[in-house]
Amino acid sequence: MGRLEAIWIKRAMGGPMDAAERATLVAGRGIAGNANQGERRQVTIIEREVWDDVARRLGHDLSPDTRRANLLVSGIALRETRDRVLAIGGVRVRILGETKPCHQMEEAFPGLEAALWPDWGGGAFGEVIEGGVVAVGDDVGWAEDAGVAEMEHAAGPSASA
Repeated sequence: MGRLEAIWIKRAMGGPMDAAERATLVAGRGIAGNANQGERRQVTIIEREVWDDVARRLGHDLSPDTRRANLLVSGIALRETRDRVLAIGGVRVRILGETKPCHQMEEAFPGLEAALWPDWGGGAFGEVIEGGVVAVGDDVGWAEDAGVAEMEHAAGPSASA
C-alpha cells in the first residue's frame, strides 16, 4: 500500500503550483480549481522514490513541486501502468499514459528534462472516474489489487489456500 504525500493545484496554464492538504477530484473533470479540466490529462502523478532518485543523480535537492504534477505518491510504482485504476482514498483515477517531461523542466533545472525522460520518470496522467476528496496521508493502491484482497478477506482463510 502506498501513501499520498503531497497535492498541488495549478491555478493557470504555466502558472504556480499551490500546495494543498486536501483536494476535490471531480469525475470526468479533474481537480477542482486546477487549470486542466475535462481533458484526458485531468490529473498528473509522480512517485516520491523516482523523484528522489532523479534529484540524487542531478546532485541537487530539488523540491518535488518542481515537476509540476498534481499528486506525489510513495510506495506505488507508476511505470507501465496504462489502463490500471489507481485508488487514492475513495477516489479512482484511470491511468491513461506517461507524463512526458517538457521544456519547463529544463527551465526549472538544467538536465531535469532528460533525467525524467526514461522509464516513466515524469510520472503518469489519468482521468478521474470516481470523484471525491483526497487528503495528504491517504492510502494509495491499485483498485484491482484492493478488490482481490477484499474478496479474499470476505471469503475467509480457505479462499487463498
